[in-house]
Amino acid sequence: MMEKDLTEIGKDARLAARQLLLFSNEKKDQFLETLALSLWSEREKILEANSADVLKAREKMFSEALIDRLLLTEKRLQGMMADIRQLIELPDPVGKVLEEKTLSNGIRAKRQRVPLGVLAVIYEARPNVTVDITALALKSGNAVLLRGGKETRLTNLTLVEVIHQVLVKFELPTTAVQFIDDPDRRYVNKLVKMDNYVDLLIPRGGNRLQEFCKQEATMPVMTGGIGICHLFVDASADLVRVVDVVENAKVQRPSVCNALDTLLVHQNVANTILPMLYERLKRYPVEMKLDEYSAAVLGIQPELGLVAAVEGDYDQEWLALILGIKVVEDVDEAIHHIWQHSTFHSDGILSETKENINKFVRSVDSAAVYVNASTRFTDGAQLGLGGEVAVSTQKLHARGPVGLEALTSYKWILEGDYTVRE
Repeated sequence: MMEKDLTEIGKDARLAARQLLLFSNEKKDQFLETLALSLWSEREKILEANSADVLKAREKMFSEALIDRLLLTEKRLQGMMADIRQLIELPDPVGKVLEEKTLSNGIRAKRQRVPLGVLAVIYEARPNVTVDITALALKSGNAVLLRGGKETRLTNLTLVEVIHQVLVKFELPTTAVQFIDDPDRRYVNKLVKMDNYVDLLIPRGGNRLQEFCKQEATMPVMTGGIGICHLFVDASADLVRVVDVVENAKVQRPSVCNALDTLLVHQNVANTILPMLYERLKRYPVEMKLDEYSAAVLGIQPELGLVAAVEGDYDQEWLALILGIKVVEDVDEAIHHIWQHSTFHSDGILSETKENINKFVRSVDSAAVYVNASTRFTDGAQLGLGGEVAVSTQKLHARGPVGLEALTSYKWILEGDYTVRE
């Protein structure tokens, strides 16, 4: 449990952030490679801690979706290592000159990227977030305060122990990455008021957490990560290939925020595509929440996973093998439905009609808009960002997967010759 007062933790983080300002790009990349190797060399310890967390979750009858989110395997550890190595290949944004000019008074002015300072991230079941955020924070020169969920406490403590070992090897303060391990809610209540020490708060969790942070935090808050994601099957879509995309978007990893939640189907192809989709998805099995039209096509058969949609179903982020189905008249009705029900995370169109594609892309204002692709690509690693600290659905500062550059700001550097203003 907590050994230090939260204010002391904040002060230590602020001091560590100052020390990170002198951490060279070469050293950052060496640190990240050593971290990747350490995760693998310590895999038995990490997976043992994770097994204990998973066992507790099963004893408490947690959902399979939540257990999947907290589960680590050797394959997932290798994925984390691959993300770190992708991050190494990316240029360090810190120090990048965005603009440079000489003013009429002779002053040479340049605008240069700098770290934000101290990040605080509140997240829930996914322990890979601990490593992702650490890697992104340190590559971008930021200290970080981590407040992970109690479901993965043992895993997170072990991961942070490994991270601290690597920090010590590079003569960096372990206070650059601090983990708040006490599940008491009062620590969150205090953390969101620590604007003297925290420059950006990132809540990664459900609506309640995000609304709480937006209302209570005294520092800037980056919200997002809640995805009610849609795909619209247009009348001109290649229906055989549509089945592959929908299958991937829904079942490849149903417990994540970019998994498909609602499928919108043009009425002209509903009688053809819906039986095709049912035959493919029943093997998993995926439960389908059917509107009146699709129910007329497939029939209501709860024992086969075909159930009637009820009020509120189209406002659900399922995070499970459940898919809402709604038949629409045309692309305009699909766009209208998305504006009514989307969280503007990831939405897409499957179509061969350029006019409809263009209308959809221009009209749907989501952080990621897809054309003939699965929604599963809204991910920092997939987009070449070297992982992400969150997926932002806001419009200011950063949008979509939040990678390295989004964790920096800029400052003006003004160089004169003992110049005074007249």
